[in-house]
Amino acid sequence: MKMRVRIIFISCFLLLFSFNTIADMSGLGLPTQEEEVKEVKKTPESMGLASPKETMSTFFSSMDKVNKGHSEAIEGAISTLDLSEVNDLIRKEKGGEAAWVLLEVIDRTRVINLEKVSTRKTGRPWVFNTYKSGQVVISRQDDGRWLFSSETLAILPEIMEELADSKNLKGEQMPWHLKLRGKIPKKLNETYLLLKHWQWIGLFLIIFLGFIADRFVAFLLKLLVRHWKKKSALITKKSKVSDVALRPLGLSAMASLWWAGLMVLGLSSNALVYLMVAVKMLFSLSCVWSSFRLVDVLGIYLHHFASRSESSLDDVLIPLVTKTFKLFISVMGLLFITDTLNFNVTGVLASLGLVGMAFALAAKDMVQNLFGSITIFLDRTFRVGDWIVVGNGEVEGTVEEIGLRSTKIRTFYNSLIYFPNSHFITASVDNMGERHYRRYSSKVSLTYDTPPERIEAFCEGVREIVRVHPYMRKDYYHVYLNEMGHASLDVLVYVFWAVPEWGTELRERHRFLLDILRLADQLGVEFAFPTQTVYWQPAPEDAGRPGGALNSFDQEATFQQARGVVKEIFDKTTGSGGRPPPVTY
Repeated sequence: MKMRVRIIFISCFLLLFSFNTIADMSGLGLPTQEEEVKEVKKTPESMGLASPKETMSTFFSSMDKVNKGHSEAIEGAISTLDLSEVNDLIRKEKGGEAAWVLLEVIDRTRVINLEKVSTRKTGRPWVFNTYKSGQVVISRQDDGRWLFSSETLAILPEIMEELADSKNLKGEQMPWHLKLRGKIPKKLNETYLLLKHWQWIGLFLIIFLGFIADRFVAFLLKLLVRHWKKKSALITKKSKVSDVALRPLGLSAMASLWWAGLMVLGLSSNALVYLMVAVKMLFSLSCVWSSFRLVDVLGIYLHHFASRSESSLDDVLIPLVTKTFKLFISVMGLLFITDTLNFNVTGVLASLGLVGMAFALAAKDMVQNLFGSITIFLDRTFRVGDWIVVGNGEVEGTVEEIGLRSTKIRTFYNSLIYFPNSHFITASVDNMGERHYRRYSSKVSLTYDTPPERIEAFCEGVREIVRVHPYMRKDYYHVYLNEMGHASLDVLVYVFWAVPEWGTELRERHRFLLDILRLADQLGVEFAFPTQTVYWQPAPEDAGRPGGALNSFDQEATFQQARGVVKEIFDKTTGSGGRPPPVTY
């Protein structure tokens, strides 16, 4: 029981950890009811964007929190920017970069006094400052929000070049990659095929470093798996763990480096949107693949723990746990990809209509199979390794694996049947693996010329074989003369084997039958086989006369003689006690 609780605890912990990790990566946090209400009631006033002063205040307060280590506050700063001209797929990345550049531009221009910023809620745009490249302005949107205009965001790099020699009046530190861009020589800032020369060089280095990271991580993981296989007692021949089992983690490291590198380069929107989508797709697929491999490793540990417990419930639970993890990871990976491509999954599903109904009907069998799996798990109908017969013998074999949809049954002619779990809800299952004993019932035919004393000795000898045999049930067996057949005297041999599996049963049955043959040879008892004897006798001389073949006899005297013979036999075989006691073992 303790081992089962431990397995369930580890499984639940991994499930929660995977959910939090993937949800954090993809930004798929599920909103609560209060958050949904807040989303509906959002107004320029509640967002702090009702006037130029409020917008500037929201921007500075958010960036101040970011500087103090609260990276999630960057969302507040991004909300003050008009990113309508930026592709939705890279809006968050470009918005974060623009917020840092805008903060640096403002800090290099002058220390702003919020009390002097306009508080009007309508009218023309509010101008912060005018530069050679243009103006930094906050303009009113159609929905009433005051945002830093898209034109302002577009000219921020040119303004930064103008202020390259100016000092940050507040002394705040901007991110290192933004500082690095300001120190790049002018020759490398020339544009070639949509990118600057230094961006081409940086892109090449990032790709090269990504491949190096992939190879390095894959090499380390390969050595780690080999060491684990040599030292760990968990690895068996059935595990089939490859040296490159954790290879997808190298791809995840490469995709992560590329993702971070693209953010450093400050690429244009047109270039960044294609590269970022490709890298996010690679990252999400490699994470799903890596998670599958990690679940396989977890499955090895769980199988090891289950093998140390006496309960067979763990053997059924572990395949269900591992497959549930993989299904969950696949769903979360799909949600991450759709979020990366900016698909509105809720809207798509809501608009399906009849397609959704058709999908529900098609999924009926899947749901039934799932409930069938639960039925097997709760009722403990069978476990892995059991010999079962389903229905009226339509499927018979050994259970190899119990899945969410079907159960793998290996037949005795070595084929593999995938039997849907939904059938187990109503079908009868004869579980041969749950037998405590294996019955053997047979008739040993003796010849009719065998004396009764030898038959008694033979039957008792067979009973003694049962008593001394190491694999036989001692508390229930029957060996008696049971029938007088057409060509033999049939002795019933009804015994049970206490053996763990079929191979041992066959071996012990072989020994038992040979012992019976040796016993019969020692006692001089012969076995009968189907024969037919024809007697020929000539007709008597008086056969033609009516009544000539019949002899009169004394009926009463004959009956008395028969009763005397039976009494003599009964006294010898049963004794004077009259009624013998029941059979005891």
